[in-house]
Amino acid sequence: MSRMKRKAYEAELRKLQVGLCQLQDWVKEKKLRVIILFEGRDAAGKGGTIKAITEKVSPRVFRVVALPAPSDRERSQMFVQRYMQHFPAGGEIVIFDRSWYNRAGVEYVMGFVEPDEHARFLQLCPQIEKYIVDAGIILIKLWLEVGMEEQERRFNARIDDPLRQWKLSPMDTESYRRWYEYSRARDLMFEATHSEHAPWTIVRSDDKRRARLNCIAHVLETIPYKSVRRDKVLLPKRSGKGRYDDQASLEGMNFVRERY
Repeated sequence: MSRMKRKAYEAELRKLQVGLCQLQDWVKEKKLRVIILFEGRDAAGKGGTIKAITEKVSPRVFRVVALPAPSDRERSQMFVQRYMQHFPAGGEIVIFDRSWYNRAGVEYVMGFVEPDEHARFLQLCPQIEKYIVDAGIILIKLWLEVGMEEQERRFNARIDDPLRQWKLSPMDTESYRRWYEYSRARDLMFEATHSEHAPWTIVRSDDKRRARLNCIAHVLETIPYKSVRRDKVLLPKRSGKGRYDDQASLEGMNFVRERY
């Protein structure tokens, strides 16, 4: 399948983003609580997909959580504890750019956790997610699946692009080297945590544009919503009371130099 053209992508994206705005109103109206978590290999397209979801909606409703490596204190806590403090209140959608599944992925592959800790995570995770869902939170788990050749192409593009070099770290290049170890870790994770109450959905992401559209469409299909009626906004007539030359009053202030 050929890559999606930009013009077609942007037209479809606008339609879906209108749906996200309607979903936003519905979530606020009904005080819903939603978690959308994104997992996948490095360069799978998580960041770009999250940006496509959030660029036209309110950050007070759609909240993105991308946690750094755990501190020494956090390492001594329950594995899910530092994520739970970011869980949504009524009327919020929280998007996790990586999640508690770090324990099944990077922490496991890189040897940051012992094998018994990894096994215990896989055993307990479905139970914890059952509590989350039973509490009334809508939980959507998305895995972006990028192919080996496409990941290599994206890594090379980052190496050569000064605007994206910040995305590469020694951890990223090491994860690139351990492709098959990550594949086995992924398979173990799916086998243990793909449940009826919290299933995984896999998104093919070699074509970033198609992946973004498919992700948004899936979210809109997964959360039943209706359009919330909005009263038409009419701008009031500006008051002329106290009229003065409000631009002349700015003379003598510092302005940014107009380079463009």
